Amino acid sequence: MSSYEENYLNKRPQELCNMCGKCCRVVTTSLPYQELLELQKQGDKGACEFLGIFEPFASVEEARSVDKETVDNIIDNLKSDGKYDEEKITFYTCKYLQEDNKCSIYEERPALCRHCPSTPWAIVPPGCGFEGWLFMKREEDKERVRRAKEELLEMEVLKKKVTNLETLDKIYAVEHKLQRTIDMYKKYGSENW
Repeated sequence: MSSYEENYLNKRPQELCNMCGKCCRVVTTSLPYQELLELQKQGDKGACEFLGIFEPFASVEEARSVDKETVDNIIDNLKSDGKYDEEKITFYTCKYLQEDNKCSIYEERPALCRHCPSTPWAIVPPGCGFEGWLFMKREEDKERVRRAKEELLEMEVLKKKVTNLETLDKIYAVEHKLQRTIDMYKKYGSENW
């Protein structure tokens, strides 16, 4: 079992789900629709799975007519992160969501659906049962990055005191590992934590 599954997916308290269907009714991706189509043509498993389940809305306004609050929440979050580009955003809806908010393929649903929200950094609809838990997980990630930055500073001080090349090599290896931890969260703004 991978550490992602151990540290996030298997610890995600599924009972927090409100079963409201909002996360299936209106969603978006970090990739533009045309890129997803291109990846699908190339056989990319994630793109094929996503486009096999979700159909694009014709416009942002059409998505807003289905769930204005969710669409505006996503756009506001992207704007606050400096990642909003109206030309590149597409909203989608799940073709298997029924009127009663239940999934018509629930027992056979793909990993994409079983793992939602798939990251603590997912933008969830307002009122989602996962909001508080995701906030807590994001704060844990931020603390992990802050600790790594502090340890990097300690490594700088330690390097000035060490003359043994073997010990210096070990310090460089630790620094590299710490930097990888920080870089892993770069797309979420780790340089500012």
